[in-house]
Amino acid sequence: MNDSGAATTEDRQEHDWLAAMPKCELHLHIDGSLQPARLLELAEKNAVNIPHSSVADIERACEFTDLQSFLDLYYLGASVLRTEADFYHLMMDYLRMCRQQTILHTEIMVEPQTYAPFGVTLDVVMRGFIAAIDEARREWGQSVLLLLSFLRHLSEDSALDLLREAQPWREHFAGIGLASAERDHPPAQFRRLYSAARELNLRLTAHAGEEGPPSFISDALEVLGVERIDHGVRAVEDASLLQRLRRDQVPLTVCPLSNVRLCVVDTLQQHPILDLLAQGLCVTVNSDDPAYFGGYLNENYIALHSALGMRREQALALSRNGFQASFLGPDQRADLLARLERYAAS
Repeated sequence: MNDSGAATTEDRQEHDWLAAMPKCELHLHIDGSLQPARLLELAEKNAVNIPHSSVADIERACEFTDLQSFLDLYYLGASVLRTEADFYHLMMDYLRMCRQQTILHTEIMVEPQTYAPFGVTLDVVMRGFIAAIDEARREWGQSVLLLLSFLRHLSEDSALDLLREAQPWREHFAGIGLASAERDHPPAQFRRLYSAARELNLRLTAHAGEEGPPSFISDALEVLGVERIDHGVRAVEDASLLQRLRRDQVPLTVCPLSNVRLCVVDTLQQHPILDLLAQGLCVTVNSDDPAYFGGYLNENYIALHSALGMRREQALALSRNGFQASFLGPDQRADLLARLERYAAS
């Protein structure tokens, strides 16, 4: 940026290079990609009363003070999704954005407990999602894995019920996750759930160290046995935990713009992601809930360049980490990494 804050020609060239760079996204809540215009359209179609009447109104509501203030709007948005077609459009809107933003592989969190209070069954959700995923794979080779994500403000028993209900769709889920309000819901509350998922050979992730303390990251690793931490930025408060994460190369699916919007950090200039990368941790870049947090994956990468002066070699390292931390098989992972290396060399 020049002194006036305007993007220079060099900045624009870097932003174009970042936009075209092959990427992987590992931390994406599909409901969080529901764009305001689509939200309003579905609310009208499904006769759902919401306290917002325009895109601008919804955008003003995205000035969050903490995680809970965001979740209130997030669950309101999810309440307009009622039919198989709604879930198809939600998924397809995001997958088209993947194509536009050169996101070659994405691992998407699906949270059926969000829709159950409105009488929406898992079958309705999954038929819509799978139709969109199959279409994107056919049309442009989009790589997608789904994660069955559980809401930690609900009981472990309800999560176990959902895990059983999801068995007919088992082939479509690569792993499980744990999301929603973190502070008062430590990982140990879901010990039985993660044990049951492990027996089903599901890969294991969990949100930890966003609004919860560093001890939640340790507990997710030790009590739940997760292999990947969603967020994890509060690990910077515990030197021994940082050493463990570096030693074991535990992936952290970091979401920079989300962390700013939810007041995890005050400004992007204060974000530790590049420091963690320099220390040798396996950090990755993700958009979390892009419709609510000011941008998709490209916008996160570009913001890191603008705010922190991220260099190309750092961007490439972050992108490599994403592919390496994915739940893809070794052959497909190697193929996508080769595409990234060809881009780096071009």
